[in-house]
Amino acid sequence: MKVRIDPGRCQGHGRCYDLAPGLFGEDDEGYGTVLGDGTVPPDGEQDARRAAANCPERAITVVKEAEA
Repeated sequence: MKVRIDPGRCQGHGRCYDLAPGLFGEDDEGYGTVLGDGTVPPDGEQDARRAAANCPERAITVVKEAEA
């Protein structure tokens, strides 16, 4: 599983990095960024889905490895 952020949709609310700090960070302007290559460890799947569900702009996509 991997996560992605659509930078065109992200408005910098910060919910992703608040809910899943092991998967997301913030850039210099407060917009969400994916840490590393976006691979979600097995114990981080719930955090990834929670962050995606709580993004007001639906800028986060969670994809299965085969789709990535």
